[in-house]
Amino acid sequence: MTPPLLPQLARSRASLPEGEGWAYEPKWDGFRAIAFVDGDETYLQSRNGRPLSRYFPELRFPPGRYVLDGEIVASSFDTLGQRIHPAASRIARLAEETPATYYAFDLLSRDDEVLMALPYLERRAALEALVTDPVELTPVVHSAGEAEHWLREAEGVIAKESGAPYEPGERTGMVKVKRVRTIDAVVLGWRPGKAERTVGALILGLYGKDGRIREVGHSSGFSAKEKRELVDFLAPYETGERGSGDPSRWTQGRDLEWVALRPELVVEVTFDHVSDGRIRHGTKVQRWREDKAPEACTLDQLDQ
Repeated sequence: MTPPLLPQLARSRASLPEGEGWAYEPKWDGFRAIAFVDGDETYLQSRNGRPLSRYFPELRFPPGRYVLDGEIVASSFDTLGQRIHPAASRIARLAEETPATYYAFDLLSRDDEVLMALPYLERRAALEALVTDPVELTPVVHSAGEAEHWLREAEGVIAKESGAPYEPGERTGMVKVKRVRTIDAVVLGWRPGKAERTVGALILGLYGKDGRIREVGHSSGFSAKEKRELVDFLAPYETGERGSGDPSRWTQGRDLEWVALRPELVVEVTFDHVSDGRIRHGTKVQRWREDKAPEACTLDQLDQ
């Protein structure tokens, strides 16, 4: 087997599948990577088929001839993103300061034998027999009940059909259930939607230990009716301050208009990920919290 090789993908589900015929692994928050090992040489390939090896020089693999599917994981997703940089000196420094680990969860070939047509459980057994330090073997359990804690403590769960083959690039044989978290946040302002006189997103904030409020992300996904109604609902809370924010990595290079609000409204939102102290994506308003004081909406919620 030679690169490029697209990894098998998972379909999204809201809840874990149950019953016989499923195995469950934790969902990692890292870079998906296929590892091609030949003797002492290793080639790491990204999910999209691009080379990754130069960005993670600290990763080592036991010598042999095999191909692994797995995930490169570090202290945070933001830490991983800093590695994708042209300067070798920066990569070397970060490799020492925040070293990454490779978690293997599938074995695609061993020696000259391609294993992708084998059922998942047979590939898993072969993987367990092969993997040694410094590569980590991802945990696996065989009931939904045993996997439930990963929905609270990890990034979610990957459920795999025990008898399914490995099909590169296909969303078959496996599903993913993301961890969903909730916080209560203060509404700091709003951003206009694409249509005139509509709200596109609420700007969210949380209080730090110093008593200062900090922007942590935004929430969108309102219905067309809600977007129109929110303009009048939010109007009494406006401070009169408006502006256009500078482009940033969070706005994909776009200038974003904003309308500031007094920090008096509280909303409960769901989200599935935090990176570098910000809610990265997947945020949705669940309800307004008239019973919650804004000062009680604190940053430590993001650590729970």
